[in-house]
Amino acid sequence: MTPDGSTATTTVLFVCIHNAGRSQMAAGWLRHLGGDAVTVFSGGSAPANETNPVAVLAMAEVGIDIASAQPQPWSEAAFDQADVVVTMGCGDACPFVPGKRYEDWVVDDPAGQPLETVRVIRDEIRQRVEQLLE
Repeated sequence: MTPDGSTATTTVLFVCIHNAGRSQMAAGWLRHLGGDAVTVFSGGSAPANETNPVAVLAMAEVGIDIASAQPQPWSEAAFDQADVVVTMGCGDACPFVPGKRYEDWVVDDPAGQPLETVRVIRDEIRQRVEQLLE
């Protein structure tokens, strides 16, 4: 709690190219593991039409539902609100806002990958989210 009695939360923005796999899984993990202590946004520089169905299935296997998550572009408002910006594979397509804490996670893209591979990616993202929460 803050001195005024309110509960402080940390806001995290996950950004990748299509906002269909990695960033959606990371957002799902952070919401699940962080609960009310975090506010989570995700977006892409070139959003896909739908969330990767194999990523949805892999997350469902661990009890996290991202089926209703829709790929969307990142927004300036989300960048303004974010305490931490996590980029995943978007390179120069991801904007940079001075004064923000940035992390660049090198994580394989689950697009076009079989479920067995996406499970490994899912578990790697969980480990990174757990480290972020620490």
